[in-house]
Amino acid sequence: MLVAAAVCPCPPLLVPEVASGAAAELDELRAACAEAVDELLAAEPELLVLVGDGPQAEVWTEGGSGSFHRFGVELAVRLPSGGAAGAELSPALSVGAWLLERSGTGLPTHGCAVPADTPVDRLLGLGEGLAALADRVGLLVLGDGSACRTVKAPGYLDERAEPFDAELARALGAADAEALAALDVELCRQLQVEGRAPWQVLAGAARGAGLGGKLRYADAPYGVGYFVASWR
Repeated sequence: MLVAAAVCPCPPLLVPEVASGAAAELDELRAACAEAVDELLAAEPELLVLVGDGPQAEVWTEGGSGSFHRFGVELAVRLPSGGAAGAELSPALSVGAWLLERSGTGLPTHGCAVPADTPVDRLLGLGEGLAALADRVGLLVLGDGSACRTVKAPGYLDERAEPFDAELARALGAADAEALAALDVELCRQLQVEGRAPWQVLAGAARGAGLGGKLRYADAPYGVGYFVASWR
């Protein structure tokens, strides 16, 4: 059963070594992520599952490692309980592993990558399956909002992006699983919303769990919507 979830964005710039001289610009976001992870761990899950996007559907149950070498940074991360190095984590899950390393947790941890084009029903079903893996399951869900918030954003400016992200922030803050399940796949594609698939896994996992929500952060510092929320 799902007992708690932390929702965090996954830009590589969240890692100070990657951000380098611009690291201070995301200090508030890092603090919010740390608070969300602490709240997740305070719920005393017996199993953690990281959920983020990836180029293909993949699951890590026997360890996993990631790195930020592609950004010119000699920094490697591993899932907390992974004895062996395991398969390479997707970029989103690598950020999640970094967040967990900062927390110091040693809880058993799985990783789950979901491609951006995964159908909604499959994501909801996957979430239900993850919630049934243990009596007390915690999710760390990694994904970004629209990348079309400003003219300098990766996807340029789309006037639909800000109201979309505002409703998304409301849904995440209210633990509104039905609203996440109803996210429009095509609109998310057009607005370059990378978190759609992971959030719909969360929606499936949260069904019937009766969790409440708290929005900890909502902003678009680089023209991309970043959100941090706690469900418990």
